Amino acid sequence: MLRKSRWTMFTLLFAFVMIMSACGNNDKNSGSSASSSAEPSKSASASSSAASGSAAAPSEGAVDTSKEVKLKMIFVGPKPVDYDSVFAELNKKLKEKINATIEGEFLDWSDWAQKYPLKLAADENFDLIYSANWAGYNDQALKGGFLELTDDMLAKYAPQAWKNMSKVSWDQAKANGKLYMVPQNRGESVEKLILYREDLRKKYNLPAIDSPEAYATYLKTVAEKEKGIVPFTPETGDWKFHNLDRVLLKQQNEWNMFDLDMPFAFKLTDEKGQVFNVYNTPEFKQLATYYKDLADHNAWSKNVLNSKNDHQADFKAGKTASITHNNGTLGALMALMRQENSPYEVALADINQGKKKSVAISTQNGTSVHATSKNPERALMAIDLLQNDKELHDLVMYGINGVHYEPVGDDKYKALDKNPNYTGFSNWSFNSPLNRDNEAFPQEASDLVKSWEANVYHYPLETFVFDNSKVKTEIANVGNVMLRYGIPLEYGLVKDIDKGLADLNKQLDAAGIAKIQTELQSQIDAFLAKN
Repeated sequence: MLRKSRWTMFTLLFAFVMIMSACGNNDKNSGSSASSSAEPSKSASASSSAASGSAAAPSEGAVDTSKEVKLKMIFVGPKPVDYDSVFAELNKKLKEKINATIEGEFLDWSDWAQKYPLKLAADENFDLIYSANWAGYNDQALKGGFLELTDDMLAKYAPQAWKNMSKVSWDQAKANGKLYMVPQNRGESVEKLILYREDLRKKYNLPAIDSPEAYATYLKTVAEKEKGIVPFTPETGDWKFHNLDRVLLKQQNEWNMFDLDMPFAFKLTDEKGQVFNVYNTPEFKQLATYYKDLADHNAWSKNVLNSKNDHQADFKAGKTASITHNNGTLGALMALMRQENSPYEVALADINQGKKKSVAISTQNGTSVHATSKNPERALMAIDLLQNDKELHDLVMYGINGVHYEPVGDDKYKALDKNPNYTGFSNWSFNSPLNRDNEAFPQEASDLVKSWEANVYHYPLETFVFDNSKVKTEIANVGNVMLRYGIPLEYGLVKDIDKGLADLNKQLDAAGIAKIQTELQSQIDAFLAKN
């Protein structure tokens, strides 16, 4: 309550100052269009005020940055090897521009899902944190972990982001009508693909991997003939669904599955958005049978439920024959392996060709200010620069020019030998039109993106966000049931699938799944009625 009162007071005081100021911003962007400029204006108010230390009094309407501020940011992913050298350079520039520096803390992929909510629940002392829909953004926002960002705050402290971000992107980032994130400002496809060892497919003269059946054949063959190589390795984390469900359940059936912490979906083509329990469908039973067949043929480790392995690192090292992720991540891994002259030939597989593909909403990646930050104004100014200042954006995204990369024109880069020393963590929160593309990014991955972008499927509930505040207890209970009864089914560890499904749904009923579904459907109906 204290922090909310403090920020209510701050907002009221700030609003009064804005009204009284002769420097009022008449172009405040209550909903501006996205800028098509590759490099946003560098004349925004906060960007150039107060160099390193002695700053004179700020001019009227400017932000006072005379006091040096040290910001702390929580990233997900492993700490880059060259973090210290890159952030030393980045902090020099930040200090010159806003008299602030950033210290990063990193939550490794092996346990980020457990540590991330604890960081917020414990009210630890930090200012900024990577946030995303897949990392529980909506839930954490409604719990009070993130600071609410008002229009006036953004216009003053993050003017470039405020100007350059489209109204649609800002609206998509709202939770229960309020904003708690500066989202990425670059669209991306998050449809899942499979990255596999093409040399192994050729070695055994297997058919092209263009269907679930062909993929199963590949996995079984590798399991039988390649001792010491795991056919498929999933991502680790507190996942409530199998890693392949994004491909074999969501894409295959053209469903949207909402939050993957809940077993609900609707058909993309259903204009009424009728929600159903995934576990009650014949499609899920069929998939559970498919998974059990794979498990019986050793398609993944027997210890899969307890594995902490980094699936990308294992694939790069030749320990696993296939993984799944989005096109950008897998394309980057392919480029890195080719740059390092990997002995393995790798390729991408889309086993749902012709199925409807969609793009991520803006909350796929973003940055939030911690609700208890002592320096929210400077935190917003830092976000603004890292997303919109060309020099700082290049540093945080690609490392040091001449060490980790070389710029190629305005929008591409060449990865240098030390590029692997500055990759693999959530700097994606600063995605913007200033992003550079790796000139070595695989052509096949680029072609897939282009083909999808030309045929992106937009559906009425694309920007719907579920407010789970009335069913938090039930969602927690349902999540526990999914982990205990659902995941073993999906990894083929339950002998009797019919009994396993019956037990699962019985436990879900007891956990309150009907109440969640009723609330979800009610909100969907209201959303569609307004839109």
